[in-house]
Amino acid sequence: MRRSTTIPLVSRQAQVGSLLRAVERASAGRPGLALVGGDAGVGKTRLISHVAQAAEQAGASAVVVHCVDLGQVGIPYLPFTDALAQLQAGAAGPEAAARVAGLVAERPALWRLLEPGGGGGADHDERLQLFEGIARSLGEAGEPGRPLVLVVEDVHWADASTRDVLRFLAARARTENLLVVVTYRSDDVDRRHPLRPLLAELSRLEHVERIDLHPFDEAELREFTTALAGAPLSAGEFAGVLDRSEGNAFFAEELVDAGPEPGALPWTLTEVLRTRLEQLDPHAQQTVRLASVAGRRVREELLRAAAAQRDPAAGIDAALREAVAQQVLMVSGGHLEFRHALLAEVLYNDLLPGERSEMHRAYLAALAQKGADGVPLGGAAERAHHAFEAHDLPAALLASHEAALAARGLLAPEEELRHREQVLALWESVPEAESLLGTDQVAVAVAAGEAAAKAGHPARGVRLTLRAIDELAGDPDRRAALQHVLVRRQLDLPDWGEHPEDSAQELREALHVLPADSPDRVWSDALLARIAMELDLDDEAREQAERAAEGARALNEHGALAEALATLAVLDVGDADKAARLLDEACRAAVRAGDVLTEMRCLYNVAANRFYAGHLTDAEQKVSHGLARAEELGLTWSIYPVSLRILQEVMRYFRGDLASRPVGDVPPTSVQVLNAATMYAAVARGDGDVIAHGEALLEHWHDDGMIALIGGGCLVDALTWAGRHDEALALAERVTEHLVGVWNELFLGGIWLSALGIAALADAAEVDRSSGRAGQAGPARERAAAERLERGDALLDLARTTARRGRPRGGVLGPEGSAWLQRAAAENARLHAVVGGAGARQDGGAAPDALWREAADAWQETVKMFDFGYRYEVARSRYRWAEALLGAGEKEAAGAAAAEALAEANAMGAVPLAEAVRALGRRARLDLPGVRRATASTLTGREEEVLTLVAQGLSNRQIGERLYISTKTVSVHVSNVMAKLGASGRAEAVSLAHRRGLLKV
Repeated sequence: MRRSTTIPLVSRQAQVGSLLRAVERASAGRPGLALVGGDAGVGKTRLISHVAQAAEQAGASAVVVHCVDLGQVGIPYLPFTDALAQLQAGAAGPEAAARVAGLVAERPALWRLLEPGGGGGADHDERLQLFEGIARSLGEAGEPGRPLVLVVEDVHWADASTRDVLRFLAARARTENLLVVVTYRSDDVDRRHPLRPLLAELSRLEHVERIDLHPFDEAELREFTTALAGAPLSAGEFAGVLDRSEGNAFFAEELVDAGPEPGALPWTLTEVLRTRLEQLDPHAQQTVRLASVAGRRVREELLRAAAAQRDPAAGIDAALREAVAQQVLMVSGGHLEFRHALLAEVLYNDLLPGERSEMHRAYLAALAQKGADGVPLGGAAERAHHAFEAHDLPAALLASHEAALAARGLLAPEEELRHREQVLALWESVPEAESLLGTDQVAVAVAAGEAAAKAGHPARGVRLTLRAIDELAGDPDRRAALQHVLVRRQLDLPDWGEHPEDSAQELREALHVLPADSPDRVWSDALLARIAMELDLDDEAREQAERAAEGARALNEHGALAEALATLAVLDVGDADKAARLLDEACRAAVRAGDVLTEMRCLYNVAANRFYAGHLTDAEQKVSHGLARAEELGLTWSIYPVSLRILQEVMRYFRGDLASRPVGDVPPTSVQVLNAATMYAAVARGDGDVIAHGEALLEHWHDDGMIALIGGGCLVDALTWAGRHDEALALAERVTEHLVGVWNELFLGGIWLSALGIAALADAAEVDRSSGRAGQAGPARERAAAERLERGDALLDLARTTARRGRPRGGVLGPEGSAWLQRAAAENARLHAVVGGAGARQDGGAAPDALWREAADAWQETVKMFDFGYRYEVARSRYRWAEALLGAGEKEAAGAAAAEALAEANAMGAVPLAEAVRALGRRARLDLPGVRRATASTLTGREEEVLTLVAQGLSNRQIGERLYISTKTVSVHVSNVMAKLGASGRAEAVSLAHRRGLLKV
């Protein structure tokens, strides 16, 4: 069947209108980002091509670039390199080309990106310059009334660096005349795909629009096939296309083109595509097969050069014209691309192994040539890909090494790591590897380990560095020189703290071998100081750090100096000004050394220093600066930026910001600890799945002590809110025992866990009292009560011992720790009051209401010091204070405290806390917003409450304690209830109330 040459866009009017409105906004200086997703073949390219054409007719400039699938290797920033090249060539007009060319000339990071095989020689500050340069160039290419529409296709194949640029562009959009449209295959983006969390992150931004393309429905498909065929299909033909295409535009197009007879239609899509390709003559078929080896898109000049490598005498002009005429290939600037990626995939998969290797060799040879402009036809990453697939292992080794150096220069650690690991994988298969590269396997493994650390893969960093050291069994001097490198990698491991003595011993052994005044010795001293500090050997740590600093200054070894100064700053944290000066000097030294990992350690310590000293606003600024710097350096997911993100989440929680936020585009090595950090707010919000969330983290406790502390502690709190008090207490003790083994027996987080454990005990006691179990006489009840009090006293004693002997750096417990200690004391007083009666005192100490007032004051003092501080804990302590005031008979003061707690809980969205305050208000008949006091039954509201507790088996005394009224008043209410119901006793009153529907229990 001959297809109509003009096929209108069918059924996508809403999406077209949405995108064109985004173009209009960009024209007026309101930039945007559109995410266009859909299954393969659903019509994404047709849609954006239509929009790009309409935008150009309205005065905009459109530039289309692509991500490519090169298997395990990648070309950093490829689509943006292509976009800048097109803009310099005049894609947005000569004036825009001049502006962009000027920007490129002013920024070494940009022109290094654009030069063939570029990237070498860049310093670490250039990643920010590169990102800003890309953003500025795209912004300068548009102008009011003439915006730039940049289309980035196939982002499901984007490398990590390209994803970083997209994130940067979205975050920094201000007033540029720019619209970025990205397309991706939604059926390829599964839950583990690295693009998925980025899409979620971008979708939350106000100026980002997400457009999902769905298959055609029956009416839309009928319109589409009519346009394709130039006339309506017969009922049988249309039914076949509808059934087999399932509304997919590309599939429908191929089925219509395959022929008019239903019996002639092949039964698989692959056969459909083969049918189209078999319509080409044999030479054209060979040409498009060769094109498929490059992927969906190939530069025409490169394709011609590859074809010439196979047969210098054969031309391909006629073959290309036929492929374009038959709509297998399309012309896009200087490129040829398949009308759909599936065509390329079918062709490539049909190649025999020998054919495939031979064609890759043709491309490898072509890439070494220079084009008409004198520029090589391809870069190292492309050569590495084709060499590997061609089984030319020496060429693959050399090209992978060059690609790694280029990625390092462009601050793309993920891509650098993949290329270096490719080199190591090929090493044993290439006997002349060392002479080819001019370096040995040890140096490559060390460099790969550093790239892994920068990319946020600490375990891979350790494995790669160990591989390097294992190669040096016969060279003790060089092995000793690399020992500090291994220890630096090991320090990034979450579970390093379980065996710090091993690392210290390795460094001491290395120091026996290393010559005096060597950089490696200075580094070893600096790291040994850090480990000694972690082992609480502060005197040894200070001596080592000062020796390392002195040696580093003498040798101008700025990285080791930064490491030593950072350790001294932690040792001197009690003197905030001195610590700040040391950290500032450490940061400057790390920058001078280009030691980005040590710089990030310093930036984290600066932020943590401010946070634990109680200066929240300053800490927030330091965290923001540290995360921005990490993004500049390409270290977004290395260990210290992840720690900064945890600190950021904690500070949001302190502020009372309980908003739910997905953790974003996170590598597997960091996702669990960041998931744990989100539990603070999730527990306070009362999320229905928070307990399941916390339980899912249990298996990851051994991955990182912070997962156990944060995830476990938050789960204790969640279980307590859920009324699972025994489980909560057992878990608090389990977390504590686990972390004693990981860290030490007096880790400061134990104060928090102790307070949570005592709270679970007190809540359990209250439940027993309310249900009447606490009133059961006998030895069993007395033993249970005594055991509960004993466990509470033990936990409080542990908290106090930890606060006294755990000795935070500087010797002073911070405001948060002090407040948690006060809450532990107040919770234990509540426990004693519940078990022993309202007048009970723990060790003859203060009454519960006084202790809760002190706890609320402690959190309020934290608020002052933290510039709005721990808002949630202030509200929770006021709730408990109100409860204790009621027990002391101070109803008016209790009402004021409860009202304040309720207002704050409502404002934050802290649902469990708000519900608890309202329940307290109902029991105590407090005048609180949203708390109903009236009743429509024959009983008063108070009489209903008393009868409900009578039905639970509580005595008059227990009912009085529960409702904060006297035993005599309870007796009066019980008598009134029996009189109104005509009952002769308590049991009969309960039975009559049930039958009349007056009692709901």
